[in-house]
Amino acid sequence: MRSSAATRHLRGSLLVVLAAGLLLLALALLGLWWMWGRDLPSVDDLDVLALGGETRVYDRKGRLIGTLTPSLGSGETVNRDLLELGEISQPLWKAVVTSEDRRFYQHSGVDWRGIARGLFKGIFQRDLEGGSSITQQVVKNTLLQDMNQARTLERKFREAILAYRVERKFSKPQILSAYLNVIYWGHTGQQNIVGIGAASQAYFKKPASELNLAESVYLATLIPAPGKRYKQFAEYRPLARDLLERMVEDGRVTRAQAEEAWRTPIYPAGWRIGWNADGTVRRAVLERPDRLRENLPRQAERPAFHYLQAVERELGAKIGRKAMYSSAKIITGMDLEAQAAAEAASLRAEVPPGATLGMAFVEPGTGEVMALVGQKLAGGRPADWDNASQARRQVGSSIKPLLYTLALSEGWKQSDTVLDAPLEGDYQPQNYSGRWLGYPVTLRYALDHSLNLPTVRLAREIGLGLFEAKLRELGFTVPDNLGLSLSIGTLEASPLQMAAAYASFVNGGLYIEPTFVRRVVGRDGKEVYARPAPKSRRVWDEQTAWLGLDMLRGVVDDLSPAQGGLATRARIEGWPVGGKTGTTNDVKDLWFVGVTPLMSGAVWVGREDSAPLPAWAYSGEVAAPIWQRAAAGMLAGRPAAEFREPEGIEYAVVRRVNMAFRAGEADEPGVFREGQGRSGEAAAPAPSQPSAPPQPQALPTPAAPTAESVPALPEAEDVPVEPPAPLPSEESSETPPAWLPPLDPAAAQQAAEELRRRTEDIQRETAQRLEDIQRQAEQGLTLPDLGLPAQKPDPDWLEQQLQPEVPDPEAAPAFSW
Repeated sequence: MRSSAATRHLRGSLLVVLAAGLLLLALALLGLWWMWGRDLPSVDDLDVLALGGETRVYDRKGRLIGTLTPSLGSGETVNRDLLELGEISQPLWKAVVTSEDRRFYQHSGVDWRGIARGLFKGIFQRDLEGGSSITQQVVKNTLLQDMNQARTLERKFREAILAYRVERKFSKPQILSAYLNVIYWGHTGQQNIVGIGAASQAYFKKPASELNLAESVYLATLIPAPGKRYKQFAEYRPLARDLLERMVEDGRVTRAQAEEAWRTPIYPAGWRIGWNADGTVRRAVLERPDRLRENLPRQAERPAFHYLQAVERELGAKIGRKAMYSSAKIITGMDLEAQAAAEAASLRAEVPPGATLGMAFVEPGTGEVMALVGQKLAGGRPADWDNASQARRQVGSSIKPLLYTLALSEGWKQSDTVLDAPLEGDYQPQNYSGRWLGYPVTLRYALDHSLNLPTVRLAREIGLGLFEAKLRELGFTVPDNLGLSLSIGTLEASPLQMAAAYASFVNGGLYIEPTFVRRVVGRDGKEVYARPAPKSRRVWDEQTAWLGLDMLRGVVDDLSPAQGGLATRARIEGWPVGGKTGTTNDVKDLWFVGVTPLMSGAVWVGREDSAPLPAWAYSGEVAAPIWQRAAAGMLAGRPAAEFREPEGIEYAVVRRVNMAFRAGEADEPGVFREGQGRSGEAAAPAPSQPSAPPQPQALPTPAAPTAESVPALPEAEDVPVEPPAPLPSEESSETPPAWLPPLDPAAAQQAAEELRRRTEDIQRETAQRLEDIQRQAEQGLTLPDLGLPAQKPDPDWLEQQLQPEVPDPEAAPAFSW
């Protein structure tokens, strides 16, 4: 009796525990559904194989751009040459099913055995990539292609839900056909091999319908790691034997067929292989890997290639791919002349070896994308990856105008000064030249010369929190861990994002999310989609936007090429231009972002593998001319226009530069801020008293000149042309620095005047000397000042010769504050 009662009690306890566990599981699944199961893409988008015809795409003026044909995406590549299962050899799809998803015909989209293996790997090996069925891989590479590199529980959960929906909507042959059209099969060195049609041509130079069992097994074994396995034929040959054995076990081939396939010689493109009679490899040498590329037919050049891809991505998210491919015509915001100018600039662009580019131009008042080019064009079909809108690269100094304009919105003026000197603490950025002036410089001067040290001090004074919030208002995704480096360009963004942010300088301070499509019309003539009126968000008041624009124009116009102007090659005759260069660490990214009254545009140049560019590559010499050529082409033949200046603006000349101010501020003296504010605080720019200037950095002894020519003068950071800020007046009660012995006020004033005169004389002489040397060098004349023949001097030595002398405080006359 007692034993029976104890047993019943134990069973009851187990049932309670089981019920509680099931309840917790149900609640967990409900929570996951609430977080990730809503707003999933429609599985109807996979039903593109049955769609025929083409959708015509037009620019804003009704001119034909091109056509869209049904396609399936695979990561960064789109396959438009889709095959149905009947056009693919049976041995191929049988080998792929056995290799990738042996229970494909038994499960309903999710193979729970495979999931169990995947969970085991996730828990014990921290890898959530295992266990996906063929259906899940179709979902990952199409409906969830934006997440296909994320190894997360969210992606797995979404995959599972969509896989069940796909299985209910489509047959197994349809799903398998979609898989074989989107799977990645390697790279030719210039383009991805996506889909069985391309793979059979690249590796065996035959259509997919003619592949034999031996060739099919080889292609199936490549799928997990095609690049590695293609290059190591002999090492991975045993995988073919293993796959054939499993195909026999699954009943997909007979033992005799498997043995015959094992002994059948195959010759993948580029390989010279010697075979033994028993099917083993005697010798295998990869002689010509470029045969993969040669075997693929050359694809015809398609105008506006990346623009059309962007149209597909935008419309696919808004109305679905099925509705898009079933439509008659799509009207976009493209300007066909602008697109032609951008493509011509890409074709003619001179970029470093191995580099490519991306450029985007938007209309400031509407946010419509006027032109977009995602690669360095060279004739023929470009790579699918779009560097203009899909890529995210560090923006370098092109972010600085946004920080400086934020300061102006917080009450700063262009004439306010910040110290150009090293920072205290662990974070030690440097100016591009590696030098610093040791005295305060105006905001205008710091931006013209792209000085990092004053910029970081400005960010500390303003507060990083305020800057991060402003960047998010401007459409950027800002990580939380960038710190002060954010102020000098560690933010990652696309050219399209930068163009949209800079458009706020032109349109009076509004951020408008960029868009491609205006309207879609169905085959019955009815409107399928119409773009809503642009939703703008005010990020600057009109006066602040104008002040920021004035600083941008200063970057282009304030300095001559001889003075080291960073953006002089962006100038367009007859048009006002503003803009900013950007170069990241190790010269990995070159940027120019610029504006005219009719457009805002950005150009990025770099390598897609993020490898450094040559040390001689400068953004002002590479990216700026590309932007200038594209923008000038867009403006050609248009009536000249000016930026629209708002009310409440006045001007004053400060240190020989004409600057814009808010009304009533032009006569106010510039305020010195040392830049000691805390980076985490959004502090207002309250004036602070100056501290003792640091010792200027000693200049190295000039090196002996060489006979090499000067390819380009140093960037403007290296050639200061602005006199130092006025020293504090004698009325200040601050304790004098230790390095200044006391003196009477009259002597102090006299010494200060003498110091200013000396600096101004030095700067005038330096500028004149630089212009003379440049002119003589270009004319091939003797350089008597340098004691050289007609050859130009080494740029580092020339830079040292032209560096202005900074008076030594210990040698200067003593004076009191």
